[in-house]
Amino acid sequence: MAVIAGADGPQAIGIWADTNQAWLKKHLKLPNGIPSHDTLGRLLAALKPLAFQNCFQAWIQKVAPLEEDAAMNQIAIDGKALRRSHDRSKGLGPLWLVSAWAVDRSISLGQLATEEKSNEITAIPELLDNIEIKGAVVTIDAAGCQREIARKIIDGEGDFVLALKGNQGKLHDSVRDYITEHMENDFADIKVRRYAETLKGHGRVDEITYYHMRAPKELANFDRWPGLRTIGVAIRQSESGSKSSTEVRFFIASIVPGVKKFARYVRGHWAIENTLHWCLDVTFREDENRVRERNTANNMAWLKRFGLSMLKQQDDKYSVAMRRRVAGWNLDYLAKVLGIPVL
Repeated sequence: MAVIAGADGPQAIGIWADTNQAWLKKHLKLPNGIPSHDTLGRLLAALKPLAFQNCFQAWIQKVAPLEEDAAMNQIAIDGKALRRSHDRSKGLGPLWLVSAWAVDRSISLGQLATEEKSNEITAIPELLDNIEIKGAVVTIDAAGCQREIARKIIDGEGDFVLALKGNQGKLHDSVRDYITEHMENDFADIKVRRYAETLKGHGRVDEITYYHMRAPKELANFDRWPGLRTIGVAIRQSESGSKSSTEVRFFIASIVPGVKKFARYVRGHWAIENTLHWCLDVTFREDENRVRERNTANNMAWLKRFGLSMLKQQDDKYSVAMRRRVAGWNLDYLAKVLGIPVL
């Protein structure tokens, strides 16, 4: 409740609770009064982050069950650093969090902390073990384009759309060369699906063209990638003021050919950056948080993701930032966000 209303650490949580003690006693049994911020700090340091996150899974499944249409069940996985969480006295760099975001439901499904960005590859399989992926399409950037990650998704009865870069050099080059070769004669020799769209926002115009096709068996290491069915490319031309740029991204996928769905998953993956990470930095000021104790930082990060998920479920005219402010000003609105009776 305090984090939704604007608190960003144990001390702020304690002050919020003291300020709203009369209201809290209407909803909670508090035989010993409000815990001190020191007690709250010890609790957040002692809680195992994974066990803490698991407490919320039943709520997530209840308020936002998986859609019957698998196309609406996209899970985007990406990493983000807590930039001010470094502790030089202990030789610790910023904590790196790998998050799973339900794109269509705007819900944080889970997170896993690592000490280094390079550990993202080992964190993703463990994160996949902790969330339900059956019937979902999992999208991951190039860091997570690994055969074992693809196998885990297929074994979990999900599908994948994985971005390709140099970490899978042979496969990346093979996909790039195959698509480029056929693009030169306008795909006269193979069946391809094409789709173009224009996106506008934040002073930028993006013209994006997508191509999606079956994966040929002659691709490098084709037989070593579980579930590999299709490949694709997204070509984005951006204009922002007087500046222009072009970006080309190649993908492998286990989904059947269907360029509009492919475009939707590629575009949807950007949501974890534009919706989750942007809101955490701008609305929840996550990058400015100086909590350095690892469990506390991890648990506070999850509370912010959980709070953001609840705020995103509200159907009103406010932005997420304004919803957070209103929840801090109006306890009836906070109760509505929480789904509890207004007393």
